[in-house]
Amino acid sequence: MKDLLQRPFHCTLLPRLGSRLRFPRLFPPPLRCCVVHGFFPPCYSLNQMIFKELILQNFGPYKGRQVVNLSPEKAGEPRPIILLGGMNGGGKTTLMDAIRLVFYGQRAQCSTRGNLSYGEFLNQCINHQTNGLEETLVELAFSHVKDNQNVIFRVRRRWTKDPKNVKETKDTLEVITDQWLDETITKTWDERVEYILPLGISNLFLFDGEQVKELAEQEAPPLQVREAIESLLGLELAERLSADLDILMARKRKEIADQKQRKELEELEDKIAYLQKERDQVALVVRELEKKVKKAQKNFDHHQNKFLTEGGAIASQRSQLDQNKKSQERALEQEREKLAQIAAGTLPLQLINPLLQEAAEQGKRELKQSKAIVAKEVIQERDTRLLSYLQDLALSSEQLTHIQDFLQQENQDLEAGIDPTVANSLGVDSETLNHLNTILQGRLPSQVEKTREVYQQITSIEDALDSLDEQLQTAASPEVYDELKTAMETAQSELVRLQTDWETQQRRYTTLDTQLAEVRKELANYGQGSIDRRNKEHLIESAAKVQETLKLFRERLTLKKLNKLEIEVTECFRYLLHKSDLVHRVAIATGDFSLSLYNNQGQPVPKHRLSAGEKQLLAIAFLWGLARVSGRHLPIAIDTPLGRLDSSHRHNLVERYFPSASSQVILLSTDTEIGQRELAQLREQDAIAQEYRLKYDPKQQQTTIEPGYFWS
Repeated sequence: MKDLLQRPFHCTLLPRLGSRLRFPRLFPPPLRCCVVHGFFPPCYSLNQMIFKELILQNFGPYKGRQVVNLSPEKAGEPRPIILLGGMNGGGKTTLMDAIRLVFYGQRAQCSTRGNLSYGEFLNQCINHQTNGLEETLVELAFSHVKDNQNVIFRVRRRWTKDPKNVKETKDTLEVITDQWLDETITKTWDERVEYILPLGISNLFLFDGEQVKELAEQEAPPLQVREAIESLLGLELAERLSADLDILMARKRKEIADQKQRKELEELEDKIAYLQKERDQVALVVRELEKKVKKAQKNFDHHQNKFLTEGGAIASQRSQLDQNKKSQERALEQEREKLAQIAAGTLPLQLINPLLQEAAEQGKRELKQSKAIVAKEVIQERDTRLLSYLQDLALSSEQLTHIQDFLQQENQDLEAGIDPTVANSLGVDSETLNHLNTILQGRLPSQVEKTREVYQQITSIEDALDSLDEQLQTAASPEVYDELKTAMETAQSELVRLQTDWETQQRRYTTLDTQLAEVRKELANYGQGSIDRRNKEHLIESAAKVQETLKLFRERLTLKKLNKLEIEVTECFRYLLHKSDLVHRVAIATGDFSLSLYNNQGQPVPKHRLSAGEKQLLAIAFLWGLARVSGRHLPIAIDTPLGRLDSSHRHNLVERYFPSASSQVILLSTDTEIGQRELAQLREQDAIAQEYRLKYDPKQQQTTIEPGYFWS
């Protein structure tokens, strides 16, 4: 039964366990939801850690003594979520810093410490309204195993400002177990806390939304996260054992070596220690430079975007734009001159084209009328002469009458062709009429077409000039341009400098690592010809073989752990995503722990196909899977859990992740992340044990922790 309660299982077990365990009564409501959906978090184990109470006194914006009950229970029933609501700048991150500070003291990776010394940081954490004599205190009570029993640990750090030198401000650590000060644990707390919640993995259980976003956007986890993963999966144990074997082998070599050989061995060991120290220091520098490079990249992107959006890019092309404008203006002037030349010809006649057409028709009719009148007069004279001639020929009267009738009919037809309504108003001649027709049918259409082409060219040039004017108007002024350009170039130079430094230090780290491996190899091979004590030689040889075995063991252990982690991450991602057809399997690389996605057909699914929200769900599934595989039953605290997710992905996290992530989930949220809808959803699941609101007074710059969430 206990074993079942300590591990996840699938809903296929429910038909067999349902009648026996009667789980509707046995499990609290949030666990019922997990069981129904096929997830059973590693809760309710005796071997787990639970935060009970957090006390702040004059710490950051929290003036006076303020106590937060973190127990994941309500009315005697386990409920995992502790909900603390506060606006941005109201002290949510300060609570996370307080938890880290309680556990790790000088080693704590707090958000506001930066490059401050520990004493300066402690002084900075003191509430600014306290006097110099008031004590600052952070205290965390939690349950954990001691001597195979669950014990309440109460870890307290307190300090006051050093009036002489703030850098010398020191804290006093007290570890109380079952209401008694335990001096032994207090003195060895730095070693003890590595057993309870190792510093290397703390960021995988105490994290914020920005950390999830950064993990989602990168192809592979950063170095610090990779080291935490190795620690969480227990992969560093083999390396630690190998290092212990190095120490044992060094001791045995000293025992069997003569004075000269011992001196040479010590020199090699000193060289190893020096190289290892140098490599570790360079590794720290590389990490810091990696952070600075990311920050410089963001700064450069910001200034580059500002340079583009505020007209800097256009201003840099101003001289070219001015030349283009002058060239277009010259071309426009030439086209207008062409238009003027065309207008100086017959083009204006196009304005009276209908009148000219009527004139041409009228002239045609008048000319035809004139020709008909002239022809009539000529024919009548000819007819008179013809009749006189016919009379001289002594034709018969009948024949002569027929001829006269014929000629009279012809004259009547000719008379009918003359229109008396056509007035000879224009008096045009044939030459004038032909010239007019040439203009109307030839020159004028040609000039109209040419004018249209020139006009289109002018319109095109004017549009280009308008575009150039618009660009020149949006260009930054010379002063603003110089400022934008200087800021962008400065940011770019800083980025290049930091990238160069990072690459240099990375190469130095690689060189030192190579040198260290060579010296270790030299040390391992040292004395094979001169050390002749067989028993200890055998021990050294055996240790070397064990190291090779450990190397192979670590490789196989990595594959085994990663195989299990892949299954857990895939299961968590599909469960959170609620889209079973998108991703069938998540693969994890053994070298850098980068994630690869595959569909049902075994084809890779590029990460860029995922939306920003789906990428963040993948990062959360990765963290969740790590927690489940590690077997460590630790609380999870999340600062700004939903800030960059859309509504559907928020719903999935609220319904599926928060109630199931751990037996204790501390959420530090604003009213826009976990709003009324999400709050109602968590309450319906009976998942909330405690609700608090961080009420910030901007005038006093103080925060008070009050019971109840925003809409309680």
